[in-house]
Amino acid sequence: MSKTMLALLIAAHNEELVITGTIESAIKAGMNPQNIFVVDDNSSDKTGKIARTIISKYNVCRVRRSGKGLALTKAIKKFDLTNNYRWIHIADADGGFASNYFAEFRKNLRVKYAAATGYVKSLPGTAISEFRVYEYTIGMEVHRRFQALAHTVSVIPGPTSCFRSDIIAKLNFANKSLTEDFDVTLQLHRKKLGKVQFIPSAIAFTQDPKNTKDFLNQITRWNRGVFQGIKRHKIGFRRNRIDAYLSYQVLQNLFFFINYLILFPIIAIQRHSFAVLALAFLTDVILTMATSFIVAARSGRWDIISAFPQIYILRWLQIFVFIRAFVEVGVFGKLKISDGTWSTAGRRYRQS
Repeated sequence: MSKTMLALLIAAHNEELVITGTIESAIKAGMNPQNIFVVDDNSSDKTGKIARTIISKYNVCRVRRSGKGLALTKAIKKFDLTNNYRWIHIADADGGFASNYFAEFRKNLRVKYAAATGYVKSLPGTAISEFRVYEYTIGMEVHRRFQALAHTVSVIPGPTSCFRSDIIAKLNFANKSLTEDFDVTLQLHRKKLGKVQFIPSAIAFTQDPKNTKDFLNQITRWNRGVFQGIKRHKIGFRRNRIDAYLSYQVLQNLFFFINYLILFPIIAIQRHSFAVLALAFLTDVILTMATSFIVAARSGRWDIISAFPQIYILRWLQIFVFIRAFVEVGVFGKLKISDGTWSTAGRRYRQS
């Protein structure tokens, strides 16, 4: 029996506010409802019921509270996706897709790659979303394009992650990491399962935190998970591309922090003048503002210019969270094992 080209699998826990929009977005983007599957991770709200009203009840299953990674694993087995589909696309329950998203995936997917990922954009929202426009655009246009060329894609993100079905059994999605998508990507590299394809014409959308508290919680988990993955997979101790690239990224952030908060203040004190420190920060502000204008032009989101003060502040908050995670996990080895469960209570909001 020949396999169908592509399946979409969505894991959800208490996502009644957003699950309708995500599934309907997938259908409008070219997915046949019969190829869309939802695993309800023991939701206490109407997530599963809503999903069953949009797609077949046979395409929705409910599992005991398992966490995202294990829920995905159970659903892949339950629906026998690896035997029925050539590619399995996994997506978060709070996202969305451009109208041609799955057409672009089908047109561009190549079996010489083990996995594929598209272009992530932020859904409109608060100042946090405006900052994410800045962050994602730089990440996709600069870092991700370079990673694709150098075959060093470091993370296949939750909103747009697609895997060749024959490698699924070789991946551990229930890896007890704080960032299971980062860990799965590192597994691809370490097990030499294949390269990751970047399809920039396939645009996926994601909902960002609506306030600073949720933002800090999210990036704290992300940064701790990154260093957890780096330690777990011994990144930096092997002579290959992913080790070199991730080591460079870590060192770049460390040097930025050291220069601005240690080196420049020391120089200012030695010279009895804070002009050096002021000039350094002024230069950083100007460069960040210039970059914001470029990002606004490229993304068509001119609203981020008015949010520049928040963008600059949130950028520095990220640096401090990165340093804290580096010290906690990278230096002192405080690894927090996650059971993979997630809670979205109070964090989701309907798009206006």
